[in-house]
Amino acid sequence: MTISKEALQYIGDLALAGAGKSLETNTPVALVPNSSTLIDLEKFQAGRSRFRGTYATHSLADFGAYVVERAAPDARGFIDQDAMRCVVLFNIGTPATPGHADDRAVLALKATAAYAAVQAVTDTNLSQKQLSDWIEDWSQHLAAVSDEGENMSLAKAIAAVRTITVKARSESDHSVSETSASRSAFDAIEASSKETLPAWLLVQLTPYEGLGTHEIKLRVSVITSGSAPVLKLRWVGEETQREAIAQEFKDYLAKSIQASAKLALGTFDAK
Repeated sequence: MTISKEALQYIGDLALAGAGKSLETNTPVALVPNSSTLIDLEKFQAGRSRFRGTYATHSLADFGAYVVERAAPDARGFIDQDAMRCVVLFNIGTPATPGHADDRAVLALKATAAYAAVQAVTDTNLSQKQLSDWIEDWSQHLAAVSDEGENMSLAKAIAAVRTITVKARSESDHSVSETSASRSAFDAIEASSKETLPAWLLVQLTPYEGLGTHEIKLRVSVITSGSAPVLKLRWVGEETQREAIAQEFKDYLAKSIQASAKLALGTFDAK
């Protein structure tokens, strides 16, 4: 007698169903008739087999409090200073007893409005109106300084930016002798204002919530190559200051988390 493929499958399913018992896994599963399919039974339990999930926040204080509350013996934290981001894995485990690394807290700092405004405006070509409007919008954070190092009122700084004029001057010299002739030309373009133009803008701000106050120094330059003056702000010592802010971020995390998780610089891919 020939037994069909379907009959053999049915007999196998009956055998599996008859042996029916849970498999030795942390999350309960069982073999059921249907080509030996594994079915996760966790959803049928009163609670989860283990705690897992991701807590995400922009707040340094709330992140530190959560990590301390959830402290685990083998918890590890990874700080990405370039992205101002930190990820703590509570169940990463150890090389000998690795964990699932799916119970985590993620901190991604969000720049304050003033810090975002500074980053957006630096090294950007600005018209007179754009820069004067920017100074007005962020006046509560700004101070203006002349080229001689004297403090200026922001009202005068704004007026100076709005009244810039560009003057062009040309000079030509000619000389002739019995055996030769020469000519030289000199063109000069000068930007001036009825008011004294600010040489520096000093910005007092908190770059990220929870960090300290920093002063950012912006050099004011006027470009006269076009038909209308163009202004540009250069962040003096930008890289050094960004490194200092990143180091403050790391120090704050180390102080707030303390022994709740072991911190390291870099990123970790829990595949």
